Amino acid sequence: MNRNRLGSSPIVVSELCLGTMTFGGSCDEATANKIMDRSVDAGIDFFDTAEMYPVPPKKEWVYRTEEIIGRWLKGKQRDSLIIASKVTGAGHAWFRPPVRNGMTALDRRHIRTAIEGSLKRLQTDYIDLYQTHWPDHDAGYEETLEVLTELVKEGKVRTIGSSNENEWGTMKALEVAKSHGFNRYQTIQNNFSINNRRFGDALADICTREKIGLLPYSPLAGGVLSGKYQNGARPEGRRFTFYLTEGDERQKVMAKRFVNERSLATTADLVHVAQKEGITLPQLALTWSKQHDFVPSTIFGVNNLEQLEENLKTAEMVLSDDALKAIDEISHKYPYPMG
Repeated sequence: MNRNRLGSSPIVVSELCLGTMTFGGSCDEATANKIMDRSVDAGIDFFDTAEMYPVPPKKEWVYRTEEIIGRWLKGKQRDSLIIASKVTGAGHAWFRPPVRNGMTALDRRHIRTAIEGSLKRLQTDYIDLYQTHWPDHDAGYEETLEVLTELVKEGKVRTIGSSNENEWGTMKALEVAKSHGFNRYQTIQNNFSINNRRFGDALADICTREKIGLLPYSPLAGGVLSGKYQNGARPEGRRFTFYLTEGDERQKVMAKRFVNERSLATTADLVHVAQKEGITLPQLALTWSKQHDFVPSTIFGVNNLEQLEENLKTAEMVLSDDALKAIDEISHKYPYPMG
């Protein structure tokens, strides 16, 4: 499996990253352990998690994913793996997270509390990549980057990154880091898929020029690009099925952003491209993601070993020029399916 550098940091990772947000939710611990073992055997050395996982975020589930990884990690050679985690973003933003009574913030107290909790649950002395789960633009970046820099100096974190960040926030964080001598974000973890190509509008150019690596999440557009939501299907136990049928208003809005007329039409057309390439639709979507120069590693999540095996085959896949052209034509036909 190919390996790439995270930004301009010293850390080099496998081009496929195992996302773990299903662990402890739709994926039980025994299955999660098998998935992690098989991933390592296949050459994946990069795992991504967060203090708030699994998803969907529930008070009774919070912290489970890190705990599962920690129990598994205890018997492994720690230095052979790159572990990424995240501190929860501001609680006054788009929803109240089920950690620290929903009063989260990217200040010294909350970042310190979050990192100590993650280290304990992961049963490790350090986290390789520590990321802010989402930004708080109105609060500024000075205190956030200052305390993250302290954690790097203390050896609790090797390098830092952002998630769900926009163009302004990315440049502002770089400016603050440079002017104050703080560590800079080396990565950005944003939604990026054939169904959501907005990262390519401006952020891709910023990240290429500033040597910030994109770690795409939801390369299968939340599972939509697997085809499982086609023709009105609502597969049992899946996130958007829950959001659409039992979720709150915020979750319903999010689900409709992923599962809508244009996203399903795009998916239907992509099936034909995958067939011509002789691969599955999920393999098409995942391979497309990792073929971008600004992507050092693509994050994917699974619920079972069958899904994992299908995704692992993409390590050796490269889409043809004809396939890439066909995908671009579909994107022009259905621009911005996720809005």
